[in-house]
Amino acid sequence: MLTRSSSPSGEARLRYLDADVEVITPGDYVVCAVTGRKIPIRALRYWSVDLQEAYWDAEAANSRMVKAKD
Repeated sequence: MLTRSSSPSGEARLRYLDADVEVITPGDYVVCAVTGRKIPIRALRYWSVDLQEAYWDAEAANSRMVKAKD
């Protein structure tokens, strides 16, 4: 599970794994690949391991998966 000992600010860089993430560069948020919205790290629930992208919500994730299949 994602754990942090300090509170760095700015955009985080993560490696998205099957049921977890690996922090490459600590930060407060990641950016949704579909909407461009900032996702607070503690609220991150949707991502693609294959595409290495984060998504704001299930709708954004589904939208991206449909486009990726085309």
